[in-house]
Amino acid sequence: MKAAVLAADDQFRVTEIAEPTAGHGEVAIRVAYAGVQWGDVLIRDGHFPTPRPFVPGFEASGQIIEVGEGVDPARVGEQVIALTSSGGFAEVVVVSSVLAIAAPTVDSRTAAAFGWVTSTAYDLINTVAGVRPGQSVLIHAAAGGVGTLAGQFARAAGAGRVVGVVGNPGQVDYARQLGYDQALSREDFPQALDGEHFDVILDPIGGQTRLANLERLAPHGRIAVYGNIATFEPVLVSANDLLTHGTSMLTYNSNLLSQTHPERLADSARRALELVGNGKVGIDITAEYELADVETAIADLAGGVTRGKSVVRIG
Repeated sequence: MKAAVLAADDQFRVTEIAEPTAGHGEVAIRVAYAGVQWGDVLIRDGHFPTPRPFVPGFEASGQIIEVGEGVDPARVGEQVIALTSSGGFAEVVVVSSVLAIAAPTVDSRTAAAFGWVTSTAYDLINTVAGVRPGQSVLIHAAAGGVGTLAGQFARAAGAGRVVGVVGNPGQVDYARQLGYDQALSREDFPQALDGEHFDVILDPIGGQTRLANLERLAPHGRIAVYGNIATFEPVLVSANDLLTHGTSMLTYNSNLLSQTHPERLADSARRALELVGNGKVGIDITAEYELADVETAIADLAGGVTRGKSVVRIG
């Protein structure tokens, strides 16, 4: 089968490799589309010790063509969203059956774009931060895959004011079209907020932005941390200061959750999919690439060219 392989020289090449087979508790999926996400950037840039050659791609859609031992044979033929640890940029991918989510209500292109970002956005708003009706929410990386969805999930949860911060001024108008009450670029944060405070802040940025977010929390507010786009340098936070204001810093690691409690991640994915399927939340796919262009797709995401979600057509 064909796959986009990241080689030892850090270059991507479409290569013929052996087709994988489903093991115990797994399913094999004929891939239609694969989603592009930040994990692909981190792997490319060497932030995780991944042996090469390696087939990246952590989210895909397609049809189950084989089930392993312990999996209901009736699942063969099922259209699914696949959340996987590797192998999405290939014609066939093997994934845990728990994380092959039945997706009868969306097309395969949307199913691939759903990926990790939709369940992540759902969990950040509903499980981690616990947004309640009327609360104010500030979302960083608002033009990205998670950000374009998190604002919608916040609205669905009954949030009052929802503000988005984007990476550059060229993304401000795009974020406004997604329904944010206000959108501003990172270079204007936090001064453009004129002292406003928020009940919930989603922070995948890190560094000085994380410290500025702490200053923008309302009493009893929560920061949900789920990435370090700007820097991996640690930020030191005083627990005594948090206690004084009743504020909290919470973290979310979907990859870890998939290993420790995959059924919880799958449950969140199904809840999010229900909102997507009934039209209450929309996934904005702004770019489609071919398998040969995986390297470009990842570079576009890393460089801030991508808005919303991009996908790679496989099948």
